[in-house]
Amino acid sequence: MRVEIREARAFLVLADELHFGRTAARLHMAQSVLSRLIQRLEEQLVVQLFERSTRSVTLTPAGEALVQPARELVTMSERVSEIVRRASAGETGRVRLGFAGASVGHLVAELMTGSRRERPGLTVELESSQLSRPGLERLQDGSLDLVVGRWDFLPREIESRVIAQEELLVALPSAHRLARHPQISPQQLVDEAWVVLPGGSGATLSHRLHLLGRHGRFVPRIVHTAPDSATELLLVEAGEGIALTLSGVRDSLPSRGIAFRPLTTDLGAVAVRLAFRAGTADPAVRAVIEVAALVFGGGERHNAASAAQPASHSSTRSRSASSSGGA
Repeated sequence: MRVEIREARAFLVLADELHFGRTAARLHMAQSVLSRLIQRLEEQLVVQLFERSTRSVTLTPAGEALVQPARELVTMSERVSEIVRRASAGETGRVRLGFAGASVGHLVAELMTGSRRERPGLTVELESSQLSRPGLERLQDGSLDLVVGRWDFLPREIESRVIAQEELLVALPSAHRLARHPQISPQQLVDEAWVVLPGGSGATLSHRLHLLGRHGRFVPRIVHTAPDSATELLLVEAGEGIALTLSGVRDSLPSRGIAFRPLTTDLGAVAVRLAFRAGTADPAVRAVIEVAALVFGGGERHNAASAAQPASHSSTRSRSASSSGGA
């Protein structure tokens, strides 16, 4: 036995009006249709809900007992409809956002603040330590919905929105012979030992270090692969080597004993991107992407592998360019 929502709603209005004509008018249906609804409900419950006479309609004890359960059923139905509507509109839902760590903390905080303001019903779950390669892999396998990071190349099934621009820098120990130079040319780096972050899958810093070597006619001699930017700077400060890094890392992480110097050769600005699966239909994910456009000024959007190529950085930086991804 199952009470349908339409039957429960008709029963409640009749219990309130105790008049078939007025009830039919409120429900915008014919009185004969209302009578059949109530009759079918009574047959399903095998009980009489109303005493009917030519002059009056009254609730039976069974009818009185049904009022509260019927009201709860209708209320729950209305709540379910509202929940589904809000989820379909991207007003509620869960979004899993990956990011590298402290170097993009400023951007992530801005995005979270914007999401809470624009879509307070959304739940954004954060997962840190997602460098470029693992973050992209988790985006592709569906275990993350969005990733903040930096990639010079993205597969065609991944779209991205640029949310900040950063400058490439060389990090050296303060006592290094090149630290006294205001800028460093690629040719000056020929014999240096390098500390790097994990590369692969279009990781920006790996690609730009390769370009730097081409400009200086050298193959980078890599002595350490650090798990994150903080460890990379620690190794640089200890004199283990130098590193190619970004303005966001400089601005976001402690760097005592380290000198940051720009390059004389323009290798292009580094874009910090909000990446997501192309054509995603999840309303919650799409809502966060829309929030990112509001928060970061509607940054350039790409949906092809070649669209994530390095661009000239000159003096162009977004207001959020003091943060970066991890690889």
